Amino acid sequence: MTWSEMQPLLTQGTFDTLYMVLWSALVTILGGLPIGILLVLTDKGGMLQNRAVNKILGVIVNMGRSLPFIILLIFLIPVTTAIVGTFIGPTAMIVPLAIGAIPFFARLVETAVREVDHGLIEAVESMGGGIPTLVGKVLLPQALPSLIAAVTTTVITLIGYSAMAGAVGGEGLGSKAITYGFQRFETGFMFATVVVLIVLVTVIQLIGDGVVRLLARRGRTA
Repeated sequence: MTWSEMQPLLTQGTFDTLYMVLWSALVTILGGLPIGILLVLTDKGGMLQNRAVNKILGVIVNMGRSLPFIILLIFLIPVTTAIVGTFIGPTAMIVPLAIGAIPFFARLVETAVREVDHGLIEAVESMGGGIPTLVGKVLLPQALPSLIAAVTTTVITLIGYSAMAGAVGGEGLGSKAITYGFQRFETGFMFATVVVLIVLVTVIQLIGDGVVRLLARRGRTA
């Protein structure tokens, strides 16, 4: 396969991968962020301390994290079909990608929020601040560098998930690698897809690290 033949396939595969990853990352953040914060607030000593709720959330998150993504992908085919109307294509893959990543991200959020100085939390509570004040003025701002690092890790994980999705009707670089690189024994094309994936991961990691360093620097000078 010549470069002129590979180029449009790689371009389309990269576009589909970014489409799936970015949209699923957005859904993951919207779903995982509140779950992670609730895991902290409902834990012992939290403002919303509730052992039952905390245990239920913890079990759900652990169950979601324990399933290999390829199995979850197949298991969610009826759910994906019900929501999107099909389980094939990049839009359909957003559903299992997000559902698979939300528990992972929620745990990262929980870890990040637990790193916040407990003295600041106690200060808000002593001044009568409610949950919105605690979350919006203390937890999120103080944990922001760690949360950005968590988002970066999650996006990179989603890129790996999206490659696996190519085996079950998904599009993107994973699908192109399977169809052209593996099934048609085009080792050159397979190598090219690996290079593109490495470049994507590297760029995202560099951007994430840069933002974290910038926020940390601002925090020290504030």
